[in-house]
Amino acid sequence: MARTRSWGRLTVATLLALRMRQQVATVEQRLYAWCGDTPHKAGAKRQTLDVTTGVRPWLRWIVALWRGTQRALALDATSVGARLVGLPLRVVSRGCAIPVAWTVLPANQPGAWRRAWWRRLRQVRPAIPPDWTVLGLADRGLWARWLCRRLVRLGWPPLVRINQGAQWRPARQTRWYWLGALV
Repeated sequence: MARTRSWGRLTVATLLALRMRQQVATVEQRLYAWCGDTPHKAGAKRQTLDVTTGVRPWLRWIVALWRGTQRALALDATSVGARLVGLPLRVVSRGCAIPVAWTVLPANQPGAWRRAWWRRLRQVRPAIPPDWTVLGLADRGLWARWLCRRLVRLGWPPLVRINQGAQWRPARQTRWYWLGALV
């Protein structure tokens, strides 16, 4: 994914096929089968891969490849209709966002996101050197006070995109100001 700057299966399969001197369709089919659940795999000895066991080694490997001590983690929430919500945590580098941990949940379950994000952040924290500067990037749809506070506790300042028509209030003051008055 990092080499192709894409996480599309066909793109990754094409690069791997060139490197392994195999047919693209063969490699793509292997990737497809590798990502599936056990009941949907062909063969008697197929197993489901628990991807959560690989989060820390995967992230440590990614971190080892980079120079510098500044990184951004992108936290996202992507809905699939009204049925599912994907919560990927990605490392941002060179215009790419590499997924390192994710959760897929049924939509419209109050409180489920909080537990899922806390689990993901606990998973990735040990893989990031403590002296690094890490920004927690999130879209305005993911803003939550508990998430921002958790990122701050980890030492990762949150950077959340907000609406233009938002208001802000200086600490220990009661008056609210339009964001446009600040910028």
